[in-house]
Amino acid sequence: MPISKLRGAGHTPSLLAALLHFDVSFMVWVLLGALGATIGADLGLSPLQKGLMVAVPPLSGSVFRLILGPLVDRHGARRTGLASLALTLLPLAWGWLAAGTFVELLGLGLLLGIAGSSFVVALPLASRWYPPEKQGLAMGIAGAGNSGTLIAALAAPRVAAEAGWHATFGLAAIPVVVAWVLFAVMAKEPPPVVTRAADQPAPGARGLLAQADACWLCGLYMVTFGGFVGLASYLPVFFVDRFGLTLVTAGAFTALCASAGSFLRPLGGWLADRAGGTRVLGTVLASVAALAAGLGLLPGLGITVLLLWAVLGAFGLGNGAVFQLVGRRFPARVGGMTGLVGAAGGLGGFLLPFGFGALEGSTGTFALGFLAVAAIAGGGALVVTRRSSIATPLTALAPVGVPA
Repeated sequence: MPISKLRGAGHTPSLLAALLHFDVSFMVWVLLGALGATIGADLGLSPLQKGLMVAVPPLSGSVFRLILGPLVDRHGARRTGLASLALTLLPLAWGWLAAGTFVELLGLGLLLGIAGSSFVVALPLASRWYPPEKQGLAMGIAGAGNSGTLIAALAAPRVAAEAGWHATFGLAAIPVVVAWVLFAVMAKEPPPVVTRAADQPAPGARGLLAQADACWLCGLYMVTFGGFVGLASYLPVFFVDRFGLTLVTAGAFTALCASAGSFLRPLGGWLADRAGGTRVLGTVLASVAALAAGLGLLPGLGITVLLLWAVLGAFGLGNGAVFQLVGRRFPARVGGMTGLVGAAGGLGGFLLPFGFGALEGSTGTFALGFLAVAAIAGGGALVVTRRSSIATPLTALAPVGVPA
């Protein structure tokens, strides 16, 4: 993958700042998932309660993305990004000093959605510095910040085993502060995007949703990103409940599986630049359908880990492909569209762990959850093959930008 071709085409410090912002924020966003089995055992939570606790941050992230997306378009990614990192310290302080009941943890999860909104900062900051033919790779690199899942899955259970899960939230504030300082130094607002106003949807979610392609892209990202973050958040609980693993071992397997989705996302954007976003996305979703159907058979631990690694890797490729299509179709509304599409992805990330918890609690098996994922991914593959307009760029002529 020729990452070196991005040199000289944009602003590398801003690209790295976007990656850092997303990485640290994603780590914080999925902390409840990484600690879910630990907290569940400590508080004696039911499968449904554990699923709901893990599902709340993706849902609240959807709401905060809708708020921050237009703010990025209006005030710039740098200013908005600094504010979101500062606000992320609030739920960490709550988890460290106070939260100790299921209801409090739901409230904490709502505030963790602030960290999940980093998505709408990182991707516009990265993409607007690069020409359309390189935006897929640029957004894929920035989006690889979802590797924060690996950090949370590996580190959080170990820290919790030594110092307790309350202290884990407090210690997570340290990388957030470091990221704030580095982001302030490295990030620079990109130049304004040039577009013809008549060709662009009206500002705001309502104007964007009036575009049919925006709705389809939201639905597709609900499948790919919702599948990735939902599974990555729920896997520690799944491994403990399904196979009786220790919390630390479950975290290690979660990190292994999530690594594929994190590091293959840039490849998904690059492949979409070269082969077309719809072709890549259709292939990815068809693959997920087959792999998830295999997981529905509930194989042994080794095969399960292999299939989950492949499923999350495919979701990562799909995430990169979707945002190549977003940047190509709506070049002047990347911030707003990132917020809208990201909100849909967060909603998918809520529905998956909540659905898994509800189904496992009522049926005693995880099979139906995986079969549902297979059916939804298969439906998404059919949509992509029949909706070619999502890859058609809008005409670019008149400037629409943000203040420096």
